[in-house]
Amino acid sequence: MSISLELSQLRQEYTRHELDEKMVHLSPTHQFSIWFNEALDSQILEPNAFTLSTVDLDGFPTARVLLLKELSETGFVFYTNYESAKGKEIEKNPYGAMTFLWLELQRQVRIKGSVSKVKRETSGEYFKSRPFESQLGAWVSPQSKIIPNRAFLDEKIQKYQQKYSSSENIPLPDHWGGYVLNPTEMEFWQGRMGRLHDRIRYRLNGPQDWIIERLAP
Repeated sequence: MSISLELSQLRQEYTRHELDEKMVHLSPTHQFSIWFNEALDSQILEPNAFTLSTVDLDGFPTARVLLLKELSETGFVFYTNYESAKGKEIEKNPYGAMTFLWLELQRQVRIKGSVSKVKRETSGEYFKSRPFESQLGAWVSPQSKIIPNRAFLDEKIQKYQQKYSSSENIPLPDHWGGYVLNPTEMEFWQGRMGRLHDRIRYRLNGPQDWIIERLAP
């Protein structure tokens, strides 16, 4: 197998912005919201997409792309099937890492911390806001399990479409809900010329005390 492009020659110079420790907000979640709003204003496709990294039951790192659904001072919220591979990994080892990449702005944010379930009431409120088809999907898909074919899902979706006539009638599944990642470390990366990128890291040093420091690129 060959790749037509010369991978070693693929380069992009980063010149759009700069980042200095004197410029950033004292709160990393506030600084994240500033960058996130700039990503929104730039009309980036799926600016809330991030890579969630966890550790599987054999100690191997695993990663997948999810969507951020809420941000507060307490953490970053996403939703999934609790019985999925990631759900089982979080249950065994309740820590994770998030990576946001906004190429158009030449920016990356890395976040790591502990992961826990949100309140069921919170999951229920969000579940009700989902489109009808997405609510059905939470019931239909045995996420991460081996299934025989696509028809398996098609037959189940028809069954649940007959059972529930609208989104107002669909209950929250016991196996589905939200997680919140409570950050203990956050790094903001801004691309710069010559690969001398700006990296500003926040480290938690107490309940609300964040240490801000610059890292070498």
